[in-house]
Amino acid sequence: MFNRRCTIKELAINEQIRAKEVRLIDVEGEQLGIVSIQDANARAEEEHLDLVLISPNANPPVCRLMDYGKFRYDTLKKQKEQRKNQKNSETREIRLSPRIDDHDLETKSKKIYEILDAGDKVKISVRFRGRELGHTEQGREVLERLFALVQDVGQMDQNPKMEGRSMVMLVGPKTES
Repeated sequence: MFNRRCTIKELAINEQIRAKEVRLIDVEGEQLGIVSIQDANARAEEEHLDLVLISPNANPPVCRLMDYGKFRYDTLKKQKEQRKNQKNSETREIRLSPRIDDHDLETKSKKIYEILDAGDKVKISVRFRGRELGHTEQGREVLERLFALVQDVGQMDQNPKMEGRSMVMLVGPKTES
């Protein structure tokens, strides 16, 4: 019936409201005072509207006369519009070796260009194996050379640092300031 991603908090309406007395608000937002639940339901039925429990924790609970179907439709439409305008940034990973050749480095930089142009972040990692772990400065040098190739479209979000057997650097798209 409704899209599962578009969820709104279900409100108690009409006969679902269990309070004896409620503070009633009409369609224009004006308070009509404290009335019994039977009178409120009768008024809602008379105006062909729904009685919706807006604030259940108030004393007495606050109810409003409205077209609940239209209210739900508008709320779901607003939520969908907010999600559409929201940019989900993703982090993609590129793995390198400390002994990477210049041409391979240029190829990786082209891939990083594509990722940054799409608005995503890139996690660039250099994996050290065996005796390479004794020469981590080579990995740092590789990361710095690669960043020099992509610095016109990206900015360094995290400087190169060791994480286990890998040296990791995070590059994000350049923000216009």
